[in-house]
Amino acid sequence: MSRFAHPAGDRHAEMLPHERPPLPPADLNRINPAIWPRTSGRTDGTLTIGHVDVRDLAREHGTPLFVLDEHDVRARMRDYVTAFAGSDVHYAGKAFLCREIVRWLHDEGLGLDVASGGELAVALSVDFPPERITMHGNNKSVAELTRALEVGVGRIVVDSFEEIARLGYLAEQHGKRPKVMIRVTTGVEAHTHEFIATAHDDQKFGLSLNAGAAAEAVRRILALPSLELVGLHSHIGSQIVDTAGFEVAARRLAGLLVQIKDEHGVVLPELDLGGGYGIAYVEDDEAPDVKEIADGLREIVTKVCEDAGLPVPRLTVEPGRAIVGPGGVTLYEVGTVKDVEGLRTYVSIDGGMSDNVRTALYGAEYTVTLASRASTAEPMLSRVVGKHCESGDIVVRDCFLPSDLAPGDLLAVAATGAYCRSLASNYNYLPRPAVVAVADGAARVIVRGETEDDLLRGQL
Repeated sequence: MSRFAHPAGDRHAEMLPHERPPLPPADLNRINPAIWPRTSGRTDGTLTIGHVDVRDLAREHGTPLFVLDEHDVRARMRDYVTAFAGSDVHYAGKAFLCREIVRWLHDEGLGLDVASGGELAVALSVDFPPERITMHGNNKSVAELTRALEVGVGRIVVDSFEEIARLGYLAEQHGKRPKVMIRVTTGVEAHTHEFIATAHDDQKFGLSLNAGAAAEAVRRILALPSLELVGLHSHIGSQIVDTAGFEVAARRLAGLLVQIKDEHGVVLPELDLGGGYGIAYVEDDEAPDVKEIADGLREIVTKVCEDAGLPVPRLTVEPGRAIVGPGGVTLYEVGTVKDVEGLRTYVSIDGGMSDNVRTALYGAEYTVTLASRASTAEPMLSRVVGKHCESGDIVVRDCFLPSDLAPGDLLAVAATGAYCRSLASNYNYLPRPAVVAVADGAARVIVRGETEDDLLRGQL
């Protein structure tokens, strides 16, 4: 049977490489610094992160295991704060959030975006300053909005007419006047997957600029004395590698700012262009340079405002993946190695879509390596799959691994710091893995791994 076709039809829902198998890398043992954490490398053939041997991590904490390079994550936080000096950098907590991450944000001077009452609770549990928090969400509950008002979050981004009325009523009842921003759907479609492109009109987020809903939202907020409108918010998608889409969005937002000034005599002082900056997952990916992003966005905002005759508003950005993604690695133990004649070898690991659903959800690509040793064996075309009862339970769709791979070997998947632990589930009753932070030769648990007792807790 040819590995270039499939009996069920061409590409069979893209389960095979699009036209031909990818070419094997020149060196299966290479750790590409553009993809792997900044402190990662090989010592005597074994992968180390933060000067910690991954075999020691697996022995002490088990697998699957999320490993986070603390120096890498903190350095990226500082990179954004430095590059966007004079602007506000708010970490998008949905990428990955826990108490320790919030402490790092506080130390490094970033703000925080939360999208639920639970994320807000994590931040408040370690006394993160609420004035440095922005609350997002397309369907915030009364309880979530009430708590946001009570603790004094810095900004609430409103997403619908119902929410404007709801928030206005609650603010009046509690004697508060929160600062709010309007999430504007600008009609800019980022070059990304349909499920993570968030600024075209036909989707759940925001108020449409083209349909006039955003302008009507401005009118409704300005009519409510209990709300203070301070700016506009836009988010055009995720895994974006250039500023072209941001320029179009900024120009359209500037047009709305002019309309607000002309109609209401109000000049809004803030503009939030969201996040979505991409990272490198595989060899062909090019992650944008943070300084180039910052310089580009500042230039865009300055020019469009000057062209529109507006003062330049204070800029806010919301990186999430770009801060925590590259510093994360997931360790797995190989359970079975199954050769499918003429096609590929299926490598089954002890995790899967319960700890990384991104491949199944929207075709994410990853880099994987044999981590517990080096190998000089010939490369074999492989697919790294999980242990769940789903044929789509795939972690790495197409990759090359050494042909002497055997049960008990450790595999490491790079760039899993964002959206993997956040989206993790207990499908098939698998416990969610622990998260350990590594730095300077030491490791510590920052999120405890679940046990069977955790899985049963709450059941009657």
